[in-house]
Amino acid sequence: MDVVVVESPTKAKTIEKYLGGKYKVMASYGHVRDLPPKDGSVRPEAGFEMDWEVQERADKRLREIAQAVKQADNLYLATDPDREGEAISWHVLQVLRERAVLDDVAVRRVVFNEITKNAVLDAMANPRDVDEALVQAYLARRALDYLVGFTLSPVLWRKLPGSKSAGRVQSVALRLICEREAEIESFRPQEYWSVAAAFRNGKDEALTARLTHLDGEKLGKLSLKSEADAARARSAIEGADFKVGSVERKQVRRHPQPPFTTSTLQQEASRKLRFGASRTMMTAQRLYEGIDIGGETVGLITYMRTDGVQISGEAISACRRLIGGRFGDNYVPENPRRYHKAAKNAQEAHEAIRPTDMFRTPESVAHRLSDEQRKLYELIWKRAVASQMESAVLDQVAVDIAAADGRTVLRATGSVVRFDGFFRLYREDRDDPEDEEGSNLLPDVREGEALRRDSVETEQHFTQPPPRYTEASLVKKLEELGIGRPSTYASIISVLQDRDYVQLENRRFRPEDRGRLVTAFLSNFFNRYVQYNFTAELEDRLDDISGGRVDWKQVLEDFWTAFSEAVGNTRDLTISQVIDALDADLGPHFFPPREDSGDARACPSCDNGRIGLKLGRFGAFIGCSNYPECRYTRRLEVPGQEEDEGQSSADIPRELGTDPETGKVVHLKKGPYGIYVQLGEAEGKAKPKRASVPKGMDPASIDLERALSLLSLPREIGRHPTSGEPIKAGIGRFGPYVEHMGQYVSVPKDEDVIVLGLNRAVTLVDEAAEKADLRTLGKHPEDGKPVTVRKGRFGYFVGHNGARAPLPRGASVDDIDFDRAVQLLADKAARETSGGKGKKSGGKKAPAKASAKKAAPKKAAAGKSSGAGKKTQPKKKSAKIGSAAGDGASEN
Repeated sequence: MDVVVVESPTKAKTIEKYLGGKYKVMASYGHVRDLPPKDGSVRPEAGFEMDWEVQERADKRLREIAQAVKQADNLYLATDPDREGEAISWHVLQVLRERAVLDDVAVRRVVFNEITKNAVLDAMANPRDVDEALVQAYLARRALDYLVGFTLSPVLWRKLPGSKSAGRVQSVALRLICEREAEIESFRPQEYWSVAAAFRNGKDEALTARLTHLDGEKLGKLSLKSEADAARARSAIEGADFKVGSVERKQVRRHPQPPFTTSTLQQEASRKLRFGASRTMMTAQRLYEGIDIGGETVGLITYMRTDGVQISGEAISACRRLIGGRFGDNYVPENPRRYHKAAKNAQEAHEAIRPTDMFRTPESVAHRLSDEQRKLYELIWKRAVASQMESAVLDQVAVDIAAADGRTVLRATGSVVRFDGFFRLYREDRDDPEDEEGSNLLPDVREGEALRRDSVETEQHFTQPPPRYTEASLVKKLEELGIGRPSTYASIISVLQDRDYVQLENRRFRPEDRGRLVTAFLSNFFNRYVQYNFTAELEDRLDDISGGRVDWKQVLEDFWTAFSEAVGNTRDLTISQVIDALDADLGPHFFPPREDSGDARACPSCDNGRIGLKLGRFGAFIGCSNYPECRYTRRLEVPGQEEDEGQSSADIPRELGTDPETGKVVHLKKGPYGIYVQLGEAEGKAKPKRASVPKGMDPASIDLERALSLLSLPREIGRHPTSGEPIKAGIGRFGPYVEHMGQYVSVPKDEDVIVLGLNRAVTLVDEAAEKADLRTLGKHPEDGKPVTVRKGRFGYFVGHNGARAPLPRGASVDDIDFDRAVQLLADKAARETSGGKGKKSGGKKAPAKASAKKAAPKKAAAGKSSGAGKKTQPKKKSAKIGSAAGDGASEN
């Protein structure tokens, strides 16, 4: 039998069905080794040697793989077709070599871009060796991230208390968010006005035009700065007669976008579906690994970590047949559309993200998918099919309406869709304005035709600051700058939120003050390493490694020489120097101008003190320069800072609507423990039903339907296919969770517990059990609660309702079945009872201890009646020590 190694158990089950009984397909459960989180795991002085350790949860898997390989003729490494997948294969191979199980075993590497039977069988027929260039690119990237993190983070901890970490790419992404916030704060809105007039032609048909020229001068956006300017323009229009000056007609073609790459999928899923990057990638992973379709597990999409825009000729042909049959031949372009980009890294060699079968329409598989899977699959299917459709054709018209003297001109524009083309199926946001047929169709007018003026309207406007980054716009910006790679964006965004450096409010990133401090520190003292061009150039060099164009250790050497010198330069940096630099950098943020024009730095507690940034043991704060005479301090925050839009007190509390089932009003409210939804009001002593809004869920997005979904929790999702027991979802003290047989598993923060489907819930439960090395054996006959076997700090044990019983010496965990586990628990309870510890299975107090308490007064009474009196008192202490055993015996 041959052995095939993949990353996930879902992928393993699917592939094993395709390959048949000759192959044993096993899962590594992702990476199996990592650098130990301590200094010295990467040694620049020794040629960048690295120490790797097998992760505890992976050791059992590797033992099982090694045992299977001993009996095999061939080992196929079938991990994902990118740099990370190549690295996992390399790690598995290294461990198996160290364990000397590869003698006489042929090792082959196979890759496939989609998990379908044809793709898998074709890959197995065309194996290759592990790609050393891809492995070296992984090693270089891992070493760089380690060296930056373990070298720079301690500098932050020493010089900037309260900071958590710095990273090679995360710090640059944080800088983007912080700089955008600084732009918003420094922005000063400018007033401007626009003027529009309504006209009618001889057929009494209306058209509206905007003022473009006044007094013979072309107007810019801000030319009319005041109401007086607008009034002057209005007078000029009202005092003149107008006719059609010129009519411009042109036809434009709008071409479809290519199928999704990792980056564009994350952006469009954020815009259209409101999915975070992590949620998008996890959902796409499940679609890629396979969904049960009519008894067969099938991968629905191609590999989702790709920068390539091309798709196979077979997929293009299928698209064209589908388009012709579904929409008509006029929607099929004369020639197939082929998209290309210059490949710089491994991911660009892959196909774009597309359905594995174009004829597997979203509606045909919707009943097999969770809500989020269905939405994402539909998005991918529509984008891929639309990419091969005919272009949309629009007629655009621009009419200049001029006064008799030609010094006042207004322009009316309109468009109409003559042929919808790919608009029939899919539109990006950029395709939407004025594209609906007839939405802005102008009447037919001729040059020189006189027009009758109806009305003139003026409108006041103010310039707006640049918007905060959304996940979509941040991903787009990172890609434009060449920072990081799309496959890493989800983890970058998660790290920034987990470190409390940024907060996601109304789907936009706002930097926390802690994040701004870190950015200011790095910009002042490690400026080169948070520069956008430096980070992008380093990414290009890493791509050159994967392409075999440069030596990976030379790239590391070049980086480390300069970086270690920069770190060394901070050795003598004093706290006062750090404070002065941060105070100057962040002063405009923390001490904005006062409305009364007073000194924003004046201490409110003493006469001549100046407030500024201070660093304490637990982080930064604001304090007075006259310390210790003046002890004024405040938290590191902007005084009187308003909550962001959508979070204001005007929006909370608010009424969401009426529950159709109970007729009670549903409210969104804010309490001391956060935001929650409430059904109805208190009736007597009965409290109304309430449900917490999970952290990270935008309160502005909560409507009646979503509120009722929260109030319906906990809910039963379905039954586990192995145990047959229900899996429930709910929100508890520590956030959203799923529960199965008494085991609780947290739901990741970017996943919606309201729409979580059974497939995902089973995966969460099983992965948690694997991580904890947990196996549920059954329900205890006394109370129906689960009996489990798992690994603890001192080895394996069986557990039930808080009670634990270690496995006997020499016993294997595989030998423990349900009956044996129940017996071990009973034996442990009996030993504890007889030994006087007072505990038994179930965690309840043993009867013996209760007996002791009841018997003690009888003994005292007996002693008193026999004349012992006070002479017996000194013996009470020794009698108490053995009371549990002694009293138990006397009762028997």
